[in-house]
Amino acid sequence: MSMLDEFKKFAMRGNVLDLAIGVIIGASFTGIVNSLVNDIIMPPIGLALGGVDFSNVFWTLKGPDADTLAAAKAAKAVTINYGLFVNTVINFMIVAFALFMLIRQINKLAVPKPAEVAATPEDVLLLREIRDSLKK
Repeated sequence: MSMLDEFKKFAMRGNVLDLAIGVIIGASFTGIVNSLVNDIIMPPIGLALGGVDFSNVFWTLKGPDADTLAAAKAAKAVTINYGLFVNTVINFMIVAFALFMLIRQINKLAVPKPAEVAATPEDVLLLREIRDSLKK
């Protein structure tokens, strides 16, 4: 089973333990993930897209035009903050993948491996063959 298939199975399964671990880990690592996305992942992406700072990418629907989101909010402009949305989606994907990897490892530890079936000894096979030939 590929990792993508396992992730789909994990995402669709309603296991309470998985949910509890997800909530705890998600709450614990929110600051780390936010820093990872905002300070490490988004700057190179913004640079590759021409120096775009995603935290200041927005559309002004109503109100004065502003260069930054903070200035638009100070001017009481109505904005659609799609740059912040992109950051949030990336945060979610990182947290979901990290939880998937954690649960995947827990499931590997929790599920006992099936016992190997011992091969039938040759003498037993011969006795069965003799028994079956005598029944005919």
